[in-house]
Amino acid sequence: MSDTKRGIVFLVGAGPGDPGLITVRGAECVRRAEALVYDYLANPRLVELAPPECERIYVGKKAGAHTLKQEEINALLVAKCREGKRVVRLKGGDPFVFGRGGEEALALREAGCAFEVVPGVTAGVAAPAYAGIPVTHRGLTSTVTFVTGHEEPGKAESDIDWEHLACGSGTLVFYMGVSNLRGIAARLIELGRRPDTPAALIRWGTWPAQQTLTGTLENIAERAEAAGFKPPAVTVVGEVVSLREQLSWFETRPLFGRRIVVTRSRAQAGELSRRLEALGAEVIEFPVIRIAPPEDPAPLEGAIGRIAEYQWIVFTSVNGVDAFFETLRRQGRDARVLHGARICAIGPATCARVREQGLSVDLMPAEYVAESVADTFARLGVSKGARFLLPRADIARSFLPKALEGMGAIVDEVVAYRTVLDAPAGAEDLPGMLRDGGIDAVTFTSSSTVRNFAKIVGEDCLRGIGEKVLLASIGPETTKTLREFTSQAIRQATEYTMDGLAELLVRELGKPRR
Repeated sequence: MSDTKRGIVFLVGAGPGDPGLITVRGAECVRRAEALVYDYLANPRLVELAPPECERIYVGKKAGAHTLKQEEINALLVAKCREGKRVVRLKGGDPFVFGRGGEEALALREAGCAFEVVPGVTAGVAAPAYAGIPVTHRGLTSTVTFVTGHEEPGKAESDIDWEHLACGSGTLVFYMGVSNLRGIAARLIELGRRPDTPAALIRWGTWPAQQTLTGTLENIAERAEAAGFKPPAVTVVGEVVSLREQLSWFETRPLFGRRIVVTRSRAQAGELSRRLEALGAEVIEFPVIRIAPPEDPAPLEGAIGRIAEYQWIVFTSVNGVDAFFETLRRQGRDARVLHGARICAIGPATCARVREQGLSVDLMPAEYVAESVADTFARLGVSKGARFLLPRADIARSFLPKALEGMGAIVDEVVAYRTVLDAPAGAEDLPGMLRDGGIDAVTFTSSSTVRNFAKIVGEDCLRGIGEKVLLASIGPETTKTLREFTSQAIRQATEYTMDGLAELLVRELGKPRR
């Protein structure tokens, strides 16, 4: 180990699945990790929090498929710590609740390795909560017991006090007990639990794929077998299960159970993804474009250098705003140099980004398209020789500068950024999912997302998408481009924004409110 740097291992609870349930401390550890050793149940979004240079090591375990034995995982953590690294052991749920974190901590202590435990939200509390089942309720029970449903094979006798569990009235939460469910239920009934005690199985709790099955202690195993219910799941036994009908909230969200593809750039996909996930959808981020700086920055730099010459600056996108002000800052200047120019912005998101720079927006057209900008300036009137600056994408349409020039303006259109083809992970799997009905909708937020999507999955695939897959367009130009590739019905947002696109999906795919 390095003389100047001593390694440390953080045993971090990733929570039950929903990436929003990791603790602030846990997320901070992942962001600073030099080696990340993660489990099957750790959400991929949390793995992505690690720095690009972080060493990522998958050690997941699921029924019949263990990447490494527990002793090998212990040895791996010791080895990485001895290399002087900040090691994060990212474990589903809580490290010390049926997570074998205690064994890993003991192995580290015996090896003389420093470690820290960062607790996580355990599935035994979170999965029932997301299913609308409080594990305690003052009117029903004040006790809850967490039990493993899968003890170490080969034990001479069980460590579980089954008689105490059966005779009590509190809530029982079994982890990893699906395969033993029939035996668990039979034993509890045999030792005194009422056969009609409410019971529930929650599979993939807190994930968009969550499934909940309810019944009684007497019939829950039979129902699970009939439904083909598979792990990972927790089982809840007790009167609190009866509250699910009133308290279910996660599975009743309008887009719950819907799988939606988001094609925006990697940097911007999160905005739409968060909206859709809040509505219950399972989002597949499939970024087909990447925002890149211009090949030649000189035109933008030159225009900003002569910024005092312009009467109007027209921002057509958030990306244009970001590129403009980033270049301005690189020149050692700030928003004060824009005091003589008026600002036009297309759409509320672009307006909001301008305001983040401490500036007011003088003009936002009623519709968020270039035609509406031109109509607005035509009504206002443009002074002959007025100078306009349009910092835009390399593939932006020529309509707006031509329209302004037709009114007598002098227009400098400069490339502020480029949209280039990206290579999303899982590109080879998506065509099959589209054909087989595994996707409910594909969202398109620009003409470039349409064209690049067609390049990646194939024009034939886009043309052959069936009516069961909703093609959702943010606005008229995107719709026009989609029509070049398919004759299928295209749904277009009423308001050409991310919120408008989300509203369209709820309108077309959403469940009615309860």
